[in-house]
Amino acid sequence: MQKLSAFAERRGLSSLNSLPSDKILKLDPETFLAHFRSRAQPNFFPGFDEEPKTVAALRDHWSRTQSHFLRRCDEIIDGKVDLLGLKGLDFGNPVDWNLEPVSGKHSPLVHWSRVEELDAAESGDKKIVWELNRHQHFISLGQAYWLTNDERYANAFASQLSSWIEQNPPKLGINWISSLELAFRSISWIWSLYFFRQSTALTPQLFWKALQVLYLNARHIENYLSTYFSPNTHLTGEALGLYYLGTIFPEFSDASRWRATGRKILLEQLPLHVKGDGVYFEQSSYYHRYTTDFYLHFRLLAALNNDPLPDVVDDKLQRLLDHLMYITRPDGTMPLFGDDDGGRLIIFDSAERQNDCRSTLAAAAVVFDRADYKFVANGAAREILWLSGPDGLDKFEAMKPIEPRQQSVAFTEGGYYVMRDGWTLEANYLLFDCGPHGVFNCGHAHADALAFDLAANGRTLLVDPGTFSYTGSSEARDWFRSSAAHNTLTLNGESSSVPAGAFSWSSVAKIECTSWLSRDRFDFVSGRHDGYQRLATPATHKRSILFIKTDYWVVLDEVQSNGDHIADLRFHFDAGANPLIEATNGPAVVLAETNEERGLQVTVFGAEGRWRREEGWVSHCYGSRERTRLYAYSAQTAGDQRFVTFLLPQVESKRYSVEEVEAIGGMAFALTHENGLDIVMIRADGSDQVEMEWLASNFAWTWVRFTDREGSVPEDVVLLNGSRLSIEGKQVLNLEQRVECLTGPGLKNEGVTRI
Repeated sequence: MQKLSAFAERRGLSSLNSLPSDKILKLDPETFLAHFRSRAQPNFFPGFDEEPKTVAALRDHWSRTQSHFLRRCDEIIDGKVDLLGLKGLDFGNPVDWNLEPVSGKHSPLVHWSRVEELDAAESGDKKIVWELNRHQHFISLGQAYWLTNDERYANAFASQLSSWIEQNPPKLGINWISSLELAFRSISWIWSLYFFRQSTALTPQLFWKALQVLYLNARHIENYLSTYFSPNTHLTGEALGLYYLGTIFPEFSDASRWRATGRKILLEQLPLHVKGDGVYFEQSSYYHRYTTDFYLHFRLLAALNNDPLPDVVDDKLQRLLDHLMYITRPDGTMPLFGDDDGGRLIIFDSAERQNDCRSTLAAAAVVFDRADYKFVANGAAREILWLSGPDGLDKFEAMKPIEPRQQSVAFTEGGYYVMRDGWTLEANYLLFDCGPHGVFNCGHAHADALAFDLAANGRTLLVDPGTFSYTGSSEARDWFRSSAAHNTLTLNGESSSVPAGAFSWSSVAKIECTSWLSRDRFDFVSGRHDGYQRLATPATHKRSILFIKTDYWVVLDEVQSNGDHIADLRFHFDAGANPLIEATNGPAVVLAETNEERGLQVTVFGAEGRWRREEGWVSHCYGSRERTRLYAYSAQTAGDQRFVTFLLPQVESKRYSVEEVEAIGGMAFALTHENGLDIVMIRADGSDQVEMEWLASNFAWTWVRFTDREGSVPEDVVLLNGSRLSIEGKQVLNLEQRVECLTGPGLKNEGVTRI
């Protein structure tokens, strides 16, 4: 049906090939602008209810950033716009709406169905062109207009809106390809019309032209919904656009149908897109944030206009928000697992980092009376003012923040496991990716099976490098989503999943979490994937992580195979980090980031490997990338092989020295520090126990801390999956049956969990 509609448009057989007549309105278009300026219904967002109070709040709360904000708006007037991760892109004055300024390419005005969406040869990176044509910078101009009463901003809006309509005839060119982009643009226009509705720059003629295009947008969206091609955020974003248009402009003759269609799609897709644990089904943190914003706007707009929604909306929305809250790093950013397209539904504060989702949490704190959201948001955001009005901002300021009730959290359906030891700015944090590769064709997934993202003493150090590009460079696209671009293990230089084009895969790894334990003293997670079973000598990768809270992580990587492989463990450091290879007193060689008071030491044991520096990148937002330090620990394996990595957060007052010690039935390590001595033992599969010179245990994992460096009196223990422990030949623990875990000071059995 969609192909038939596009064919009719190309042949000039469709009524939607031109701007519609005045019959689209229930009112006289000549008087509609006056009606729009004075009408009391429908309700828009409370930030527009009392302009003087909103402006006063905007000035009071963001006075320090006001001059910078206005300078950026002055640049917008001149056609220079910051988009995605790109700064100061020049689209000309007047703006050339079909220009991709990075490549210098200009999209032709042919029927939209004749433009190849994924081909960069003709039009460059379409994502950059589309981002400009979302017109979210109009909202910045609107805020500048309210702050200053300077008609320059209103005139710039009117001029750019008029030139867009002139340069983008109905159905011609790149800006009519994607129904999602039409939805985003429609939402931006609606917000902009509210900002400028009292300005003389918004003439009756321009207002009518805008309404004609908005009507055409809605008809195009409903005709070309992403029901089949991209039933993900494309579909829900398009539905939200229809809901906006049908709700805010009931004067359109088709408004009730648009509103009903948008509502129906959003409700139908909610249980499909949001898993039971709140994780978005495409395994992408950025698209998770998109979905959260979509449903937050849907929920607020429905409530403002007496459209009661089922309870599932609030339930799923808070689950989405909970996930965002718990994955937030100590520095306020979120890890960019999966694709990051750099965009936002609405951009209220252009100074906000794209990988910082705290503004969404701040807005939700007011909506749901969630003091924990406020705690993590760590300050007010402009979203609150515009979505909930000055009263909402007052409510936020009066709310007493409460620390989230959990520190470490498992999202078992989504497969994300968050390990943290506090909610302070100096907390240790690790996110482990042990979930499914994606859904459908896994278009927004990365080959990140069993990868992790880490902050040591609050400082983000080991990161997922992001996305950078979709179609602008196929080479960059493949690298950023490869296993080699993540903190995980690769075999023979292969990825766990293999890409086949920009948004599909020829081979997809199946990932399984095999264990998750979380207690006050430790967290433990383990998982495996079969992505390397396709190799000539098949192999399985297993990874286990033990987190001794307030101390360090121990990572066990196991390669299970009958053949030989080259194994590489990669560690991607964030921009600004300065890791260096340094020799220790023992045989181990460590990777240390110590150029600041808060650093990280990485020590790997296994198969007599060596460190190698590679060229690395990090992209904190689509379109931009920075060179970073990437190190790989590389080793030749023969059959089954184990690697043990110690990730040791370093501060001036806490330094570790780690060495492997001789052991039978497994591996053993001794860590010395200012508080004494730690022993870590990992039992080999099939062994009855692991035994070193003066310590023996049948636990799969044994961690014992001694204050006496001679190792005679245990101060603290973490024991996983076993029943016996001996120190210096004396059996200090002999349980009748195996226990899943035992933890606590002095072997008092206070933390026993029986199997």
